[in-house]
Amino acid sequence: MTRQFLIVDADDTLWENNVYFERAFDEFVAFLDHSSMTPQQIRGVLDEIETANVKIHGYGALNFARNLRETYAHLAERDVCQADLQTVVSFAERILDCPMEVIEGVSETLAYLSERHDLILFTKGHPEEQRLKIDRSDLAQYFSHTAIVKEKDAPAYRGLVKDRGFDPKHTWMIGNSPKSDINPALEAGLNAVFVPHAHTWVLEKCEIRPGEGQLLVLEQFGELRKWF
Repeated sequence: MTRQFLIVDADDTLWENNVYFERAFDEFVAFLDHSSMTPQQIRGVLDEIETANVKIHGYGALNFARNLRETYAHLAERDVCQADLQTVVSFAERILDCPMEVIEGVSETLAYLSERHDLILFTKGHPEEQRLKIDRSDLAQYFSHTAIVKEKDAPAYRGLVKDRGFDPKHTWMIGNSPKSDINPALEAGLNAVFVPHAHTWVLEKCEIRPGEGQLLVLEQFGELRKWF
């Protein structure tokens, strides 16, 4: 096979991530103890707040803490005190201390691919949080370059490809998010590999739109060894 340029997502592609945010949300719902709203309705309010705030503050556990705090202040049926707000914030802050859980088959697959192709780690989020996860994962050794950006959209992909001197026809984006990994890569003229994850963040889900490049859908990250 011709040597390919493989751009790889991080959260929920290489290691578990959103499952810890979901657990924090469950703790939040239990603490809020709303008399009439269901967890789904509470989630809807949080989604609206996150959608608005992500454009300003970005992603990550610390920003999630801010969103939970704002949601609590909006929905609480009792007087909001500083102690309660700190408890809410702690649900999100504990995410930073969660164990690093590399997804099954990822390490072996990256070792295999790195000997045959050029691998780039491309992730969005809070820079310090993302660097900490990358260091703890022990996966940086397989990548020739790592880029952490505020948003993964079509211009970001075009910029990365231009800066690295990649041939778009031989460049693939590998990830679990239709919104941030697949659609913008295809829009930028790249190829894409969609590896769905059961706990992909709801705000990252959307319909996959056709693009100029090829689209490959796999069930597990380890299947990449059959194609590359």
